[in-house]
Amino acid sequence: MGDTDVTTDANAPWLIVGLGNPGPEYAMNRHNVGFMVADLLAGRIGGKFKRAGKAQAQVIEGRIGPPGPGNRRVILAKPMSYMNLSGGPVTALRDFYKVPTANIVAVHDELDIDYGVLRLKLGGGDNGHNGLKSMTKAMGPDYHRVRFGIGRPPGRMQVADFVLKDFASAERKELDYFVDRAADAVEALVIEGLERAQSTYNS
Repeated sequence: MGDTDVTTDANAPWLIVGLGNPGPEYAMNRHNVGFMVADLLAGRIGGKFKRAGKAQAQVIEGRIGPPGPGNRRVILAKPMSYMNLSGGPVTALRDFYKVPTANIVAVHDELDIDYGVLRLKLGGGDNGHNGLKSMTKAMGPDYHRVRFGIGRPPGRMQVADFVLKDFASAERKELDYFVDRAADAVEALVIEGLERAQSTYNS
């Protein structure tokens, strides 16, 4: 599917999934920017992550958006299964909370976009991203993605080494701003729809 909106039940919840690896040694890795965005959204919702029953994930339930018709029920999740097994926990949460696949948003790092640049889309390939690969294998490709650019590795550095390294000191100077902007983009996607969010954030 392309970058088009899918009509779903307006009252159905949204599942926002920050992708990353659990454990303090991974916390500031480029591959963990999805967790960073999820943590910021958790602060905005005003909740604390808790273990989600049998699903191997941490979750917060809450609402985003202004009071009234624009308000959306959301489940914010961080899979605790390691990146390449993300599909299992996400599918379990989707089934438990009865979330349409089109109401799932994966927030993840993206190699083929310059650092800090965002791209929002619905469906598509995984571009070699192990978290997306696992999710797509588990439930198909028709979920939303908020792609956070991290750029390509320098020189001959292997991709796996690059994504599992912390952001460089120069990158960290702007990281908080970019994470905040990505959280804004997630909220806009859920509240306003893909097309309007793309027009604002697909810079």
